[in-house]
Amino acid sequence: MARILVVDDDPALLRALRVSLGSKGHEVVTAATGEQGISQAALALPDVIVLDLGLPDLDGLTVCRRIREWDDVPIIVLSAFGTEDRKVAALDGGADDYMTKPFGTAELEARIRTAIRHHRPQAELAEAPTVSVGPLELDLVHCEARLDGRALELTAKEFELLSYLGRFAGKVCTHQMILGEVWGRGYAKEAQYLHAYVHRLRQKIGQGTGVSIRTAPGIGYLLSVEGSTSSANRRP
Repeated sequence: MARILVVDDDPALLRALRVSLGSKGHEVVTAATGEQGISQAALALPDVIVLDLGLPDLDGLTVCRRIREWDDVPIIVLSAFGTEDRKVAALDGGADDYMTKPFGTAELEARIRTAIRHHRPQAELAEAPTVSVGPLELDLVHCEARLDGRALELTAKEFELLSYLGRFAGKVCTHQMILGEVWGRGYAKEAQYLHAYVHRLRQKIGQGTGVSIRTAPGIGYLLSVEGSTSSANRRP
C-alpha cells in the first residue's frame, strides 16, 4: 500500500479521502495549504501527491513546480476548472495527471494506482552496478569510489551517502529523503548525522575536482558536476 499526501483546503474532502483511501490500506497524510503541502512532501516522503490547485496561500501550480525542483513523486492535480489551458499548464508544470472536481473516489483510487505503477521507484535506480558522475565513478557492487581514477577511501556509510547522491546527481535530495534512505526512517530528524558526513565527504573529494556536494539552504544537498546539471550516467 502507498503513503498518499492530499493537499486541499476543504476539510470535508480531506476527511472523505482519509476514510476512503485509508479503507484501502493506504496511509493518508493531509495538508490544508500550499506551504504545508511542500513541507509534508519533504517530511512524509509520500508515494503520490493529490494536489488541489485552489489553495489559500499559494497557487497549486507553484506548489507543483517547487516540489519538482527536488522530487519526481507522482502528482495528481485536482481542480474545479476543467479548461484545456488549465490542464496544459498543470501538466507542463510537472503534474502527472489531472482530475476535475467533483470526482468519484473510485476513479481517484484507480488513478493513484496507475500513477504509482508507472512511476519508476528509487529502488530501480539503484540496480545499475556502476554510476558515473563526471570524473566520479561509483562501483555499487564492490562499494568502491574513484575520482579521476584515484581511489577514494570511504567508510561504508560515506559510500552509501555518496552513492545515493550520485544516483540523483543534479537533483536536490532533501534532508529527510537522504536520512530516510541512508540511515532509515527513524533518523528522519537527525540532521546532525547528515551534516557531519557531508563535511567528511567534501574533505575527501576536495576542491577543483569537477565534482562537489552543494547545499540547497533549508532543503538538502545535491551532487553537482562543474558546468553541468545533468543526471548521473548509469551503466548496466
